[in-house]
Amino acid sequence: MTMAFIILFALVFVVLAIDWWPQFYIWQSRIKIGRWTDRNAWREAVATKSLQWLKKTPTIPLTDNKRLIVIDMLKGNYKRNAIQHWQHAALLLGLIKQYESTGDDKIRQKIDGFIDSKISQSGQWKQTPKEIDGVILAYAFTQATWRNPQQMKPAYDAMWQLIQDLTGVDGTVQYRKHMKAYRYVDTIGFICPFLMNYGMAFGNANAIDLACRQIAAYNEHGMYPGKFIPCHTYNVENGMTAGLYGWGRGLGWYAIGLMDSWTALPESHPQRRMLTESVVKFARAAMDFQQDYGAWNWLITNNNTTPDSSATATLAWFLANASAIPTLKPDCDIAVGKALKHLMSVTKRDGAIDLAQGDTKGIGMYSHAFGILPFAQGFALRTAFYP
Repeated sequence: MTMAFIILFALVFVVLAIDWWPQFYIWQSRIKIGRWTDRNAWREAVATKSLQWLKKTPTIPLTDNKRLIVIDMLKGNYKRNAIQHWQHAALLLGLIKQYESTGDDKIRQKIDGFIDSKISQSGQWKQTPKEIDGVILAYAFTQATWRNPQQMKPAYDAMWQLIQDLTGVDGTVQYRKHMKAYRYVDTIGFICPFLMNYGMAFGNANAIDLACRQIAAYNEHGMYPGKFIPCHTYNVENGMTAGLYGWGRGLGWYAIGLMDSWTALPESHPQRRMLTESVVKFARAAMDFQQDYGAWNWLITNNNTTPDSSATATLAWFLANASAIPTLKPDCDIAVGKALKHLMSVTKRDGAIDLAQGDTKGIGMYSHAFGILPFAQGFALRTAFYP
């Protein structure tokens, strides 16, 4: 056996091991999945896993490819830092809710440690996010209300500047600089909660107005007529929509942006009525497409598509808060209860919530991989304290 053959054999073994190990790990981790019956025990397990992932967040692959993964790694097509921003943001939001509900100082210390790893003592980003995905991470920081917002204002100002740089001629914010004509539903969730909280904290009326305008424009141009469910994107130049109506996580992005904006805006604000009307219409539309067993599918308009934990967690969070509106409360209570039971049924024995849709590749290019996603984990934890 020559040295060249040994080296070739070793390389082939390494390549195959890189492919096989993740699949084996997923298979064994799903043994005894969904055997949670006690809500409190489930919530604690979800929180424990969230803390672990905040410290070491699992990589969310860009590709659905499960063969010759090493090629994607070498080409730089396997992961992207911007994806991690919204994973971290969701974990933080869930853990902040856990801390607020339990008063556990250990959780607060972990949250502070993470924020301090991103923000310097002067309040600047240690590594400033360059894409719009990073804005939701700044929003999560604003929810750590025990921290002084003035001390972090330089970092928040940087995100405000990023948003302004991405604002198009129509006065709404684009998703990427090279996609000037398109407005993505993702952007509603990425920027609107931050804009509301930034505007309220620092007296910036322009930020508040921009959040309201982004939502109102999507209501006008990006919703299916008569159903009030969003498409993936719309084109500001020709008015046409692109991508699917009823993409589950797309509903989740709209839900986050609308709900966290609505809860931040005072009753006296002139745009509060528009947001309240949107909450009512969207809540009823979302509940119409919930499956009987509690989930929302990755494509909500097709009952034969796979249930998506990320859509289910985010829409459950939305409805948990929409229940503050008396006319919605009875139906929201039922819907949230069913959604939490479903999330318990897809939680692994270590507390990791499974079967969330993978990262979207582009307009109309949706992942067919379903697995763990810290984003789903965080929003499930954020909802888990609902009565």
